[in-house]
Amino acid sequence: MAKVGIVMGSISDLSVVTPAVDILKEFGVEVEVRVMSAHRTPNEAHDFAQNAIANGMEVLISAAGKAAHLGGVLASFTTLPVIGLPIKSSTMDGLDSLLSTVQMPAGVPVATVAINGGQNAGLLAIQILAIKYPELAAKLATYKLDMAKKVNEADKKLQEELNK
Repeated sequence: MAKVGIVMGSISDLSVVTPAVDILKEFGVEVEVRVMSAHRTPNEAHDFAQNAIANGMEVLISAAGKAAHLGGVLASFTTLPVIGLPIKSSTMDGLDSLLSTVQMPAGVPVATVAINGGQNAGLLAIQILAIKYPELAAKLATYKLDMAKKVNEADKKLQEELNK
């Protein structure tokens, strides 16, 4: 089955990463979650990225705040797709993390989701994997239908309430 590696720059990022882990597990995707820093443990980040394919990973998610170089570091050592998850820090409400993640140089792409967008990081990983795994594509279709039903139900309820 599909496997996603999630690397966060600090254990304090876990609350933002948890929705990604949860949605991946909900879809039956294996997840490996690690704490590594682009600046404090660069050798570990390098080894993780360089061995990710051999370790069965097919997509990486990088969660980092402030300077947020982790996604770029991982992307520079692997051919796997890397999804950047910028973390809101006390500095600039996470804008610094977003810009550091999204502004990669040519040749080192990192797809980027919203600041603290853990669930979307997980869903984007699932969408990438769904190209290869038809069972994930089917689960995604059902997931999207369920979302639409909830919105339609909320709208129906609103209309009923407003038209009393």
